[in-house]
Amino acid sequence: MSGRAPIRFGVAGTNYLDSLDAITELARRAEGTGFSSLTVNDHVFSPLAPLPVLTAAAVATTTLKLGTLVLANDFRQPVMLAKEAATIDALSGGRLEFGIGAGWADVDYRTLGMAQAPAGVRIGRTREAIEICRGAWAGERFDFTGQHYRVRGLEGTPRPTHGTIPICIGGGGRRVLTLAAREADIVGINLSFASGQMGGAAATTGTEELTRERVAWVADAAADAGRTVELQCRVHTATVTDDPGPVIESLANSQDLTPSQVQASPHNLVGSAAEITDKIHRFADELGLTYWVIPHEAASDFVPVVEALAES
Repeated sequence: MSGRAPIRFGVAGTNYLDSLDAITELARRAEGTGFSSLTVNDHVFSPLAPLPVLTAAAVATTTLKLGTLVLANDFRQPVMLAKEAATIDALSGGRLEFGIGAGWADVDYRTLGMAQAPAGVRIGRTREAIEICRGAWAGERFDFTGQHYRVRGLEGTPRPTHGTIPICIGGGGRRVLTLAAREADIVGINLSFASGQMGGAAATTGTEELTRERVAWVADAAADAGRTVELQCRVHTATVTDDPGPVIESLANSQDLTPSQVQASPHNLVGSAAEITDKIHRFADELGLTYWVIPHEAASDFVPVVEALAES
């Protein structure tokens, strides 16, 4: 066993969280069964807005970390976003994990009537927004002049509970993962959504081979910057079963991958609790993937895996 960090798990609430009862039930169940965090996404089609959802989850729990996975920077002004994030962090006793990204879903931009700038422009805006957020959280008068944003005389309030807030940036492209390695505390390894669509072409980018390439990009960029980061893996299918064959075959057909590619991918955890535990151990030891975010519908069945790896 390597000297890696402990393995931890998050639950992705996604579109399931459509009422106060649903938020409270999932948050308390996650906290009570050993999960580290509850995360929410950020899309126009989501039933509820992410930051109020996390506020409700904070009230319902005492130790559960609260993550945005991830906020779309294009849809928010960064000074006000920094204030909202710091408020949730302060009200929760320092439990926010601030996930931010450049935006990617075509449907969001079409619905909002916004032009989707090239990836390099969106990533540049995100980098500047992160600098503004950190400046706002520092508690000192802050000025900023960038290519995309300008701030004058900002004295950010409230202060985050622990002085700052951990930042998570994720993705599947080299530019965004390089930014993450240089700026984030948590780097999320995910599929590539360069197509602007979930599924389809994105599904074919989740192989083990491509995951290893992405982790190498992060490792190189983090080493160049003299930084260490926590590596997170976003799991899109998690099924605990003693008969994984039919699930794997179905995923292979829908993802345009071979069954062996589906089974090897870290974004698909399908098999018995023992098999999944072994697979996570392998990726943690070989690649440093120690933070696993699984779909909410798998949370109950995944408890034996969480318990087994908590003891590792």
